[in-house]
Amino acid sequence: MTELLRETNLASRLVQSFSARFGSAPRIFRAPGRVNLIGEHTDYNDGFVLPAAIDLYTWTAVAPRNDHKLHAFSENLNESSTLDLSDSDARAQNHWSDYVLGVALMLRKTGVPVGGADIAIHSNVPSGAGLSSSAALEVSVASALLGLSGHPLSLVEVAKLCQRAENEFVGARVGIMDQFASCFGSVDHAIVLDCRSLEYKRLPLPPGVQMVICNTMVKHGHSGGEYNDRRAQCEQGVQFLKKHFPSIRALRDVSLAQLQAHRSDLSDLIYRRCHHVISENQRVLRSVAALQDGDLPVVGRCMAESHLSLKNDYEVSSRELDIMVEIATGKSGVIGSRMTGGGFGGCIINLVKTEKVAAFKKNVADDYRRATQLDPEIYVSRAGAGVTEIEVSS
Repeated sequence: MTELLRETNLASRLVQSFSARFGSAPRIFRAPGRVNLIGEHTDYNDGFVLPAAIDLYTWTAVAPRNDHKLHAFSENLNESSTLDLSDSDARAQNHWSDYVLGVALMLRKTGVPVGGADIAIHSNVPSGAGLSSSAALEVSVASALLGLSGHPLSLVEVAKLCQRAENEFVGARVGIMDQFASCFGSVDHAIVLDCRSLEYKRLPLPPGVQMVICNTMVKHGHSGGEYNDRRAQCEQGVQFLKKHFPSIRALRDVSLAQLQAHRSDLSDLIYRRCHHVISENQRVLRSVAALQDGDLPVVGRCMAESHLSLKNDYEVSSRELDIMVEIATGKSGVIGSRMTGGGFGGCIINLVKTEKVAAFKKNVADDYRRATQLDPEIYVSRAGAGVTEIEVSS
């Protein structure tokens, strides 16, 4: 009840501030960030992932305008941006509003009649933490604009459209996982997703275990070159391996034995990139089976192996992430720890026995502070619900 009251109060406050700013009564839409339990950098290789929506959200208040302008306001940044939907040469400006305009333009390309709108955004998903603040923003804004248009799309279509906005307009070649989790999140469940077919199932999280997310406070960004470089390196590996195995379409189709057979033909860098993705897909499937069987030690081992692979093969970890994982791994009640998200900073995800969470938070924060002189933020999150419209009584 306390959580429901907090959300109701936030929605009511957002309505009031929106009305004061724009002079009209808005509709409210909310989309969650996500944490990935395992399956990192596999989504854009047609692989398998195991994310969960978190109970941190981006809220979008929206009302129609009588022109072709989007007037967007970020409460978090106290910053406004005016975007012209009729600008046929609109380009990304390396600004938070790129996500808003990118989604609107992709909706229009899909045939959705997007008109002008006043938009106010509030988010408690940390930016640059690897918890998909960008996907939460995209999905929240897309749902708001769809709500105004009266032109519904399926959640799968919303996820695909938001991914395209980030790929084609913002310029980050992300996979579908983040947007999918923000659309399809389910309370107390993770999502087992096949990123090729988009077949999915909801997997109950084990009782007596909580997700504890530790933020290193080192920010990362998806639109930088490192992320796109990794995707290009995977594609380079696929192009070579297709010469020997013509049926493969992505690294998801390659076995470790096939990769090993051509190790000497690949550069060390391309081999290691491919090795991470192929082995990570196997770890996702092992983790899913272990969660279904209640075998938490296997889940923990898969998480540890995943972090080492991301550190050594994929080279997307960082000094702070490695320190945080090492600190967390030794604490009482910890089932598993690993970096989560694209890397180069951000957060680690820990599965921790509920009765040990309070001590875990304090001890990890103290040890990390001593090791890095940084004050971490630690979030205890249940798996949250996907995108929804929030009804606010007048």
